[in-house]
Amino acid sequence: MTASALNGDLDHRVAADSSAQDWEESPGGEVLRKRLHRVGPAESGQVTSIVRYQPGSQFPAHAHPEGEEILVLEGVFSDEHGDWPAGSYLLNPEGFSHGPFSKDGCLLFVKLRQFPGDTRNHIALDTNESEWRSSVRPGVSWKKLYAQKPFNDHMRLERWSTPENVGVLNFPQGAELFVLDGEFADDHGTYPRHCWLRLPPGSSLSPQGNSPCELYIKEGGFSYLREA
Repeated sequence: MTASALNGDLDHRVAADSSAQDWEESPGGEVLRKRLHRVGPAESGQVTSIVRYQPGSQFPAHAHPEGEEILVLEGVFSDEHGDWPAGSYLLNPEGFSHGPFSKDGCLLFVKLRQFPGDTRNHIALDTNESEWRSSVRPGVSWKKLYAQKPFNDHMRLERWSTPENVGVLNFPQGAELFVLDGEFADDHGTYPRHCWLRLPPGSSLSPQGNSPCELYIKEGGFSYLREA
């Protein structure tokens, strides 16, 4: 990896427990972040992070080269386009610009510069308003976040009522998982709330545990990631 990279080796499995990380200030000072992955310059590379807007904090208006993805974890995230409560999912494509802020503070899962293509749809949805769909796997339900041809990446929420009953999950294109609630384990370790995993193409996962958990899952995104 280069000096400007964090978890930039795409050939290796990565697990990052954000609860063990310290908050870092962004250039503006009022917005804090915990970086889980970064490749490229500190403020203009590909980044996956957890971001905390303190009450009353804001960013100047800006564009998003290669897109931005946001999942609101706590509080209300706002911009001139609307107010997005916890459970909201946003995909802001190339060409989109905004001036984000939070009146009372919020916590976000954010991915930057990982969604190239100016024909991507702008997505803004409240996942609380959609129904969980049944899966073919026992005790698994899901909600669609994003899928659009001809792009390879597709994102969803999954709920596992009993992780150890899910069986073996195969990811031929690789995957990223972010634990939203609860926890699960496998032979490599335990993954609590707000833990992030990246599994290279060809990986498999055999979840363990008997308590419910909820996850964000992204597949097909490796073709848009830069190697450090």
